[in-house]
Amino acid sequence: MDIEGSCLDVSLQRVPGVAKFPSADVAVTHDSQWSDIPPGSLDVEVIVCDNVNGHTYLSPKSESLISALSDGEAQSTVGSVDVYNNHPGSIHGSPQPFVGDTSHQQTGAVEHALVKAKVRLLISEGHPLQSQITPQLTPEGHPEHLSSLNNLGNALWTWFDQQGDGKGLDEAIEHHQSALQLMPEGHPDYSGSLNNLANALWTRFEQRGDGKDLDEAIEHHQSALQLRSEGHPQCSYSLSNLANALVTRFEQRGDGKDLDKAIEWHQSALQLRPEGHPQRSSSLSNLAGALQIRFEQQGDGKDLDEAIEHHQSALQLMPEGHPDYSGSLNNLANALWTQFEQQGDGKDLDEAIEWHQSALQLRPEGHPEHSSSLSNLAGALQTRFEQRGDGKDLDEAIEHHQIALQLRPEGHPEHFSSLSNLAGVLQTRFQQRGDEKDLDEAFQLSYGAVEQSLTDSSHLIAQYHLANLHLILWSTQHKEKNLQDAMHHYKKAAEFAHANLFQGLECCQTWIRVAEQHHHMSALDAYSQTLHLLDYHISATTSVLSQDQAQKHFPPDLAVNAASCALHQGDICHAVELLEQGRALHWTQIAHFHTSLEDLYFQDPSTDTLVGQFQNLSTLLNRHAKLSFTHDKSRSEVEAREQHYKNLLEQWNKVVEEIRTLKGFSHFLLPSLFADLQHAACEGPIIILIASKFSCDAIIVLYMQPPIHLPLQITLQELHDLVLQLGQNNQHPQGPAYSVFIEGMDELWKKVIFPVVQKLKRFVRKYSRIWWCPTSVFTALPLHCAGEYKDSGQVLSKLFVSSYTPSLAALIKARTTNAKMTQEITFAAIGQTTPDTSDTSDRFPPRHYIGHELNGIEALLHIPSVMFTKVMGSEATRDQALKMIVDTQWLHLSCHGMQVPKEPFKSCLAMADGLVSLLDIINANISSHEFAFLSACETAMGDLSTPDEVIHLAAGLQFMGVKSVIGTLWHVNDEVAYKLVSPFYKEFCKNSRLDCTMAARALHEAVAALAKDGVPLQERAMFVHIGI
Repeated sequence: MDIEGSCLDVSLQRVPGVAKFPSADVAVTHDSQWSDIPPGSLDVEVIVCDNVNGHTYLSPKSESLISALSDGEAQSTVGSVDVYNNHPGSIHGSPQPFVGDTSHQQTGAVEHALVKAKVRLLISEGHPLQSQITPQLTPEGHPEHLSSLNNLGNALWTWFDQQGDGKGLDEAIEHHQSALQLMPEGHPDYSGSLNNLANALWTRFEQRGDGKDLDEAIEHHQSALQLRSEGHPQCSYSLSNLANALVTRFEQRGDGKDLDKAIEWHQSALQLRPEGHPQRSSSLSNLAGALQIRFEQQGDGKDLDEAIEHHQSALQLMPEGHPDYSGSLNNLANALWTQFEQQGDGKDLDEAIEWHQSALQLRPEGHPEHSSSLSNLAGALQTRFEQRGDGKDLDEAIEHHQIALQLRPEGHPEHFSSLSNLAGVLQTRFQQRGDEKDLDEAFQLSYGAVEQSLTDSSHLIAQYHLANLHLILWSTQHKEKNLQDAMHHYKKAAEFAHANLFQGLECCQTWIRVAEQHHHMSALDAYSQTLHLLDYHISATTSVLSQDQAQKHFPPDLAVNAASCALHQGDICHAVELLEQGRALHWTQIAHFHTSLEDLYFQDPSTDTLVGQFQNLSTLLNRHAKLSFTHDKSRSEVEAREQHYKNLLEQWNKVVEEIRTLKGFSHFLLPSLFADLQHAACEGPIIILIASKFSCDAIIVLYMQPPIHLPLQITLQELHDLVLQLGQNNQHPQGPAYSVFIEGMDELWKKVIFPVVQKLKRFVRKYSRIWWCPTSVFTALPLHCAGEYKDSGQVLSKLFVSSYTPSLAALIKARTTNAKMTQEITFAAIGQTTPDTSDTSDRFPPRHYIGHELNGIEALLHIPSVMFTKVMGSEATRDQALKMIVDTQWLHLSCHGMQVPKEPFKSCLAMADGLVSLLDIINANISSHEFAFLSACETAMGDLSTPDEVIHLAAGLQFMGVKSVIGTLWHVNDEVAYKLVSPFYKEFCKNSRLDCTMAARALHEAVAALAKDGVPLQERAMFVHIGI
């Protein structure tokens, strides 16, 4: 769609010698809205061109011309003065003020700080009045030579705007360049001359597409803005002009910095144009258009909502006869169309089509934006056909696209997009009706679009259409070459994704779907490219919360499907790499900003400046994420912070690229290779469980040995059913049924765990430690409890000591993190039985054993090197808990916990006066902590809608630096927790020393003790160990 919010605020600037009137006073025009043009007549557009104390006056030349009409110097007149703001003006006597809006925006493309009146003159050839129509160029050396250059440039630019005379536009630019060269930089009108030249260059770029013109226009607008500080009467014009030019450059080259800066300038311009300002509607429309474009790039619904609001406000400020009215209709229609594509409300689509039709009626043939309206209406009609199947919509869409293409010949900036648009709709009609002519023409148009758009943002869509066309040929002819060509063009489209990240991701997902459907080898490349783009998209998102929302736009099973694809192609190592790259993306981004560069500094002390830059920028980025969580900030403040984040991220990326040039750091912060990931298994094997729509598999990662792939005899649906069965059993009003849990553990053992155990016995001894790395629905199952309990058969817990890890990288980090060297071990036990529940709708049941639990721990930790602190009751506040979490390397928290499924980063521990959330933990400095025991509900439960992001409290502690963590999979029985804690700490401290690597065995022994005490399996199964 063609969003027309990007439009120049053209304020044609006066120069000395022209009194107070800035532009050519009279311009000849043939107005196509006046259909009955008598022979020998000229349409004259009278320029009303200066604003004095809020009023706009006719220039002397315009006044004399109109007066001449009434004095009979012309043969007759047709029509009358038609002022664009619908305020009547006099054509007799002295200059008359026109009160109201003094702006004119050319069809959504150019905005003038002046008013025009259109008058019909019947003038014979050679009539003396013709000499008044165009300003004359005075010779060099003449006192008014500079002013005549400027005025003639403006007149020629206006003439081009009306008549499309390219030669006149070139001459206009030459005159403006000459004027600028003759004018000293300190001249009071220097900024105006820069502005005029920039506008003319921008116009020529719009016509011919030469990027040099656009770059030069932006450079001149930036220079003009520097000379027009806030308070300058033309400051808002320079802000708006520069913003619009940056939007145009973004659309051509895809540099997000241009778009973000454009939005910032548009917001500044809008602030300078409050309610009642004549240019406010234009600023609203411009800002809305830029926000809509950013939405299409980044998918932030707030941008689209704000764009629609601004478009509606802009339209309300414009009377129907306003020259910008059609542009506002067009832009609002596009925004509603986009909203339909997001939310699926057919009313939005119908309203969009209605507005596009109204805009087209206001833009008849000959109107500069006629082709844009045709193209936009066609696109909306095609969308409605795809929704409802009315062939009339499809035929009308094709007709409009064909006319639009005729109006956009080769060389026109929108020629490529028109080729692709028509090709796409012809492809749709061929699929509906089977006319080979449609398919042939679609191919011809698509190849033309691909060949001609190599450096244009429309190249991605052109390649995508060509891929679809080859796929259609394959479906009808079944020639292998057609399928290969389709995959080739999908790949080419994906490689151009930088031009439009969202379109690129959608293209990659189509490529994946088609390649999987046809069992094509390129599916693995498609997955790899998609994960790369998704990682880039998430990294550019400003906060943990917004990253979480952004990822929900994409399939949650992307990583496991990618790994499954790699396994089917026999590449086990790549399967592991893809899982690590595509899972836990949020944690990966956070970890990047907590990366240490001590190794680099020790290797080469001369890199201290580079190391310092990386650490400083990482700290600022991490701090910025915390600021983004606040909800009491205005939209402008939030956007300013987001822009600041993006600027910091750009600097950070440059530093990272420089680090990668150093010896031994070429792979710094890039997705890990299997050779590196394998080090996670140095203390014992890691079993990755993969559950995808294609298959369920296990990968056993061994240290210094090839990985082992085991296909599992269970389906994804069977796993879903098992999770549902266990979940419903745990939530039964009368308590969980033992028999149901046992049956579930038996099924899990036979279909998943037993095949793995059989293979593990060949590599590790009994009671060795093993680590489970579950994916997808496997994350919701108590793998460590699987066994044949019914028949007194084999049970996993009697064979191995199980731990979990959310990723291989997290385990590697936990092993390599150095603890703070202190003589004393600080251990804090925090207990809260009666938390404040004002921040949540939940009411927590009483926990009567917390006091006994903490007293028992205190009694067992009488170790000389341990400094024990206990905080309970009213002292266990949110702030105190956070302080102790930061200051203490060993932690035990006994309280109420809660997983928040829809917003997992708000999962929390309840304290006396509020909640300690997962976000709080993320922003705490716990990078060298040893151990945490979370004796609270649901601390290792996770979010079942996005299980592969592993977002829960226990994982958060481990990812943020705690080496060894104990958490819970579901609701905790208060008495059971108390019974478990005592044997756990007896085992944990049995050698009068604390070692976090002993936590897994201590938990294993404590759970076994509970079994001897007759505690039901499902109540002791909830406790899990995560980490080393």
